[in-house]
Amino acid sequence: MPKLGKTIGKMINRIKSAEKPEATDIADKASSSSLTTPAKIYLKALPLRKPEDVDVVKREINAGNILILRISPLAKKSIDDVKHVVNELCEFTESVGGDIARLGEERVVVTPSSVRIWREKTATPGGETPTAA
Repeated sequence: MPKLGKTIGKMINRIKSAEKPEATDIADKASSSSLTTPAKIYLKALPLRKPEDVDVVKREINAGNILILRISPLAKKSIDDVKHVVNELCEFTESVGGDIARLGEERVVVTPSSVRIWREKTATPGGETPTAA
């Protein structure tokens, strides 16, 4: 029996010594975590005044920011431009893995791939509940 106690003691000591990180490991982890700290994410509200504003939206989404776009300034000028811009934004957002949704009649929210927009499941006129939002 005494040998069993020594064997278990040695096993416990090995486990404890394996669990203790060395000083260099802690320093390495601290420096690597500071390098991987993500940049701040901003929520920005921007008006779309002309179709060329889409380029600004794309840069902001690629930078990881969330945008609330007011489309009424562009809609006052041209509904066709609004349709074209929204279609372009939908394609772009899908290509980068982001999300896009309408917020009422005048606003659209666009998010980068790290953010999902929650959508409430609602009953369709046929009585079915859609599975994808």
